[in-house]
Amino acid sequence: MGETMRKPGSTGNELTVITKTYDLILWTTNHTSRFPRNHRHVLGIRIETKLYEVLDLLIDAKFSRQRRQKLEEINRKLEGLRFLFRLAKDLKCLEVSSYGFGARLLDEIGRLVGGWLKSSDGST
Repeated sequence: MGETMRKPGSTGNELTVITKTYDLILWTTNHTSRFPRNHRHVLGIRIETKLYEVLDLLIDAKFSRQRRQKLEEINRKLEGLRFLFRLAKDLKCLEVSSYGFGARLLDEIGRLVGGWLKSSDGST
């Protein structure tokens, strides 16, 4: 009676990856708002927009029976975000320690998405 039923293909990590992405968005928006003006409106907005897209796709994937395509798209967006975060560091918009924190969180999100993708190989 205390058990919860899981959807087929559910790993239990969906909520974790969504929560971590939400946390990364909160952390990022606090940092991009402090980017120099000449980078805030291009690089900062691009980073934030991609993160919002990742969050939307994660939520879509959670409720989709055909999640593989969404998870692969998330992986592509995460790879783009890795380069944008690196660019922000190289342009001195992010301190090295801040970049390290964001990069680690992005990597963790990527591993969770990869695990979810692997577990959903049986479903299309």
